[in-house]
Amino acid sequence: MKARFIPGLLAALLLLAAPALAADAQKGAEGGKAPAFQLQHVRNATAKLKSGDATFLIDPMLAAPGAYEGFANTHRSGLRNPFTPLPMPVEDLLAGVDAVILTHTHLDHWDEAAQKALPKEMPLFVQNEEDAKLVRGQGFRDVRILKDGELFKGVRLERTATRHGSEAMYADPVLAKALGEVMGIVFTAPDGKKAWVVGDTVWFPGVDAALAAHRPDVIIMNAGGAAMDIPAFRDAPEIIMNKEDVLRMVRAAPGAQVVAVHMDAINHMTVDRKDLSRFTREHGIRHKVLIPFDGEVMEF
Repeated sequence: MKARFIPGLLAALLLLAAPALAADAQKGAEGGKAPAFQLQHVRNATAKLKSGDATFLIDPMLAAPGAYEGFANTHRSGLRNPFTPLPMPVEDLLAGVDAVILTHTHLDHWDEAAQKALPKEMPLFVQNEEDAKLVRGQGFRDVRILKDGELFKGVRLERTATRHGSEAMYADPVLAKALGEVMGIVFTAPDGKKAWVVGDTVWFPGVDAALAAHRPDVIIMNAGGAAMDIPAFRDAPEIIMNKEDVLRMVRAAPGAQVVAVHMDAINHMTVDRKDLSRFTREHGIRHKVLIPFDGEVMEF
């Protein structure tokens, strides 16, 4: 893995390093093999993933800070979302994007700002007919339900199962509807390497099954420990993975590079990047876990 740059507030400092970066890029262009994946962590769960000739925008939430009320009945619901700005202009983010993938349509993965910014003819992959109907109703004309084994510009796409909360939460009909369905996605590059976007999920048997079936080289996991604030679920409030799950993932997939995201931007997160960095150092796995800044570009 190679981290190429960190834009945003550090841009001015990086200008000083421009000659070195240019030399590095030239070196790669002359003799280097193209990476199987180039991943740019944007913010929260939003990412830009390039493999071969395909560039995907995943789960775009593009609003300015404070645009939305906090999620009801969740941790710190009185705070407005998102907390942080995008690390680049929206037009720069959208440059070169060939298709959008929505793991689901919760606000922090697909918001009004994204709906307004994206071209209506952009191909959008969704998980099911319910999400397809919603997105078509927002004016998008090329909405596709993702099929396992689908090829897009040479990249193979396969779905993985998720559970966006505990079994007890899904036993509550009202909460189950609010949590809804989510998909994870395995991207197989033209050279055979695999990157797994795990999606919004807690650890459940489907995670073990996906690891066994796909053996991903890169695992992008939502690790902010988003939590409900409902008395009935006080003992197990998480609806996505947390720092303990990062440790579990490293142990379950020792040959993979873990990338931990979905922190620092939304009210219901209970784990931030500083927490996770400290935790991974304490457990001797910091070298196995990338915790990217907003805007950071990584190559695998």
